[in-house]
Amino acid sequence: MRTPARWQFDHRRIPVVAIVTYGIAVIAWVAIVRRWLPMPGSVPGLQMTDPGGPEAMALSNGLAGLGLYVGMWGVMMVAMMYPSTVPLFRMYYRTLDGTTNLQKATRVSAFLGTYALIWALTGVVPLLVNAAVPIAVVADGHGMLLLGGTLVLASLYQLSPYKRRCLQYCRTPLGFLMEYHQPGVSGAARMSFRFSVFCVGCCWALFAVLVVVGSMNILWMAGITAILSAERVLTWGDRVAKGIGVASGVTGVAAVLVALV
Repeated sequence: MRTPARWQFDHRRIPVVAIVTYGIAVIAWVAIVRRWLPMPGSVPGLQMTDPGGPEAMALSNGLAGLGLYVGMWGVMMVAMMYPSTVPLFRMYYRTLDGTTNLQKATRVSAFLGTYALIWALTGVVPLLVNAAVPIAVVADGHGMLLLGGTLVLASLYQLSPYKRRCLQYCRTPLGFLMEYHQPGVSGAARMSFRFSVFCVGCCWALFAVLVVVGSMNILWMAGITAILSAERVLTWGDRVAKGIGVASGVTGVAAVLVALV
């Protein structure tokens, strides 16, 4: 006797990619909160949550410190960026209908892996900045001025045309796939690379603020994750981006004035 159609289970309805992606992000968050990640080094008087702390520690520990920092930064990026990218990951998975399970697994893995790799490599930027201008030293003597200046910079970028263009791609995964879709594993990696560039272009100013306040500060991480997720996922996310830009500008100018008076 055949099971009535309304009672038949369709395994294709299981949001496999979403479950896997959220699962990876949760593991990354747990690793950060529980401090399972090895410290990139140590500097007397500095903690991991201090402004410029992780960067100074990494630079004090040679190549090992740099590698540990980039790995730590990569885990942080997975925790913060994966959840809001689920719509694109799921939509890409749907384009693989008609392929084998192995082909789906390899192509989705290439897409997710490339995305995580590009974001991990952006961790080199805070290290280079800190090598030129020691963030912890500046924050110790001119913390308010540093924060205010960074917020003003973030505000200017949040309200810029380039931010709007990058955010548009992040908010419309279907449009991105229609414009840039490529077949195969290498095509998945190339697509992911291109999307990662748009994501970095969309979010780098927020992460600049994070580095200045402490790149491993859990509360700031959670707040910025909420902001960038709202920008990318909510139907009125573009207004969120503009609102954050205005608020950052006002707060930044006020902080600079307080520091100078």
